[in-house]
Amino acid sequence: MPPKVGGTTPGAEHDFAIPFESVRTILKKYRDRDPQKNALFDLTQRKSITFGELHDWTNRIANWLVQKGIQKGDRVALLSEERLEKLILWMGIWRAGAVCCPTNVEMNVNYVSEILTHLDCKLAFFDAELDIDKMLEGVVLDKFAFKNWTNHRQAVDPENIFCEIYDIEAFPECDRDYSSSDDATIFCTSGTTDKPKNFLIDHLAHWSFGLSTIDQLGLTEDDKTLEFRSFGWNSAQGLSLMPWLETGCTLHFARRFSHSNFFDWIKEHNITFSAGIPTVINMLLDRPTGVTAADVPSLRLMSSSTAPLAPERWKQFEETYGINLLQFFGCSEGGWVCGNRHYAKKYGTVGPPAKHQEFLLIDADGLPVAQGEEGEVTLGGPQCAKASMTADGVWEDLTGKRVPLGDLAVMDEEGFITVTGRLKDLIIRGGVNISPVEVDNIMMAHPKVYEAAGVGVPDDIYGEEIVAYLVVREGEILSEEEIKAHCAQNIPEYRMPKEFHFIDALPKNDRGKVRRPDLREIWISNKNS
Repeated sequence: MPPKVGGTTPGAEHDFAIPFESVRTILKKYRDRDPQKNALFDLTQRKSITFGELHDWTNRIANWLVQKGIQKGDRVALLSEERLEKLILWMGIWRAGAVCCPTNVEMNVNYVSEILTHLDCKLAFFDAELDIDKMLEGVVLDKFAFKNWTNHRQAVDPENIFCEIYDIEAFPECDRDYSSSDDATIFCTSGTTDKPKNFLIDHLAHWSFGLSTIDQLGLTEDDKTLEFRSFGWNSAQGLSLMPWLETGCTLHFARRFSHSNFFDWIKEHNITFSAGIPTVINMLLDRPTGVTAADVPSLRLMSSSTAPLAPERWKQFEETYGINLLQFFGCSEGGWVCGNRHYAKKYGTVGPPAKHQEFLLIDADGLPVAQGEEGEVTLGGPQCAKASMTADGVWEDLTGKRVPLGDLAVMDEEGFITVTGRLKDLIIRGGVNISPVEVDNIMMAHPKVYEAAGVGVPDDIYGEEIVAYLVVREGEILSEEEIKAHCAQNIPEYRMPKEFHFIDALPKNDRGKVRRPDLREIWISNKNS
């Protein structure tokens, strides 16, 4: 049976350690508790807002939205890269009982226009630096530009809605509120190479996702956290935004990761926890900073999620920097699936199921598999999305449905989960199922290999064969014979790659996940050329 650190079983009752509260209640509580405490700190702009200021401004924004005719449940687009003003407006949108649509502006501008048309947003806030006419071509809605926020009167600027909102009274407070079952956010999946999907989640999904993070990290109001990813992603919302609201800690964020500034941020602001992704972990390993745990004593934890992290790299990072690193596994439609805990972790795994995740592994017939057997990951419970929208604008109701992820995994005797691959990436060679992740990890264990990925390609005899693509570490020389010999010591012959190809970089999506279909197409193209 899974240990106590594990998640719930299907149908189990969810006991929230922190009872659900709305932004209206939360910010009033923090204003009364500690009005001068920094709530949010924008590291890129080097500016902050206190809980007292945030309470008043969310009420101003909510009252302004009501005056503009925004009803409870209306959808409001928020078009901006990461900056303090974006999160202030976000809290105001929720305070008015509206649904926030933080559509990623990094994607192709044509997608933004199409998405907002499908979402039927009533109003849009946008960063004045954006080419909004191009981005929203053909979209009919009220739109308002914003620039810098300050907590004092500014010169009238038609391109800065904060000037107008300043004159809106914070009191009496907006009389609206929302419940846990009300719609909260519509966000996109990655959209740099394919049209993105959208997911609608309610406030309960946000709340339970945040509580799973708190359970995994042990966060409290005294923490100072750091995020450098887009808040348009569900992952950043659940790892950073919601725990901030639920605990009243101080959230620091940057527009993007900076190798040169990362440890300076931690030192200057006494950061206790930082988000992480494999790309950042690998960057810090391959371009060492000379920093050790003694140089950043406040930093007790980092996470790694959004893409697989090889166990060897996980251990190497901890040995190099002396910082406790926790591997998590999440998805857009369900929040945290699994996560190692600050008090219990196991290398090579993604940890036990998340606390508020109804996790279940099933076989090809949809039946639960025995512990220790491989099955497809399925999800249920309060963290899951209410609905999804295809790239063509077609909505599907997901309420009450179990979510199949297409990921394959195994639960060990202690309840820790190892992701073994994806159904669509599974290589079937001569009737034998082979997970490319297993091949990846063995290749990655070679000290000269920076990145590697195995992929199935057509074969006349076996149906599929395994080929491998590798990126060699800078300054190293690796021969095909050397990597073959390394793999032969660790992989049975029937799982050995038939071919090894060296490549400058692996094709990835914007979250760092390898696009194996692209590798397959590269192989086919080269074979036919």
